[in-house]
Amino acid sequence: MTDRVFSSEEKAKLTQLINEGLTVMQEVDDLNGGLKDTVKAIAEEMQIKPTVLSKAIRTAYKADFDKHSDDYATLENILATVGKI
Repeated sequence: MTDRVFSSEEKAKLTQLINEGLTVMQEVDDLNGGLKDTVKAIAEEMQIKPTVLSKAIRTAYKADFDKHSDDYATLENILATVGKI
């Protein structure tokens, strides 16, 4: 593979993209950390597992409750069939 030589304009665009991308990714990490801390605090206060609250947030964000509902209905059916519930 031959290394591509970028023009000065392309180098500037790439540098700007990388720098802005790094900033955005750091902001996302910071926000995710804050959300995790908030979920943990509320979970402890309400005596709910943090993973349950996080899953509720992800499900609401993705608007895919029907998918999860169908999966749990199938799981319940399987366990009932084998006498485990």
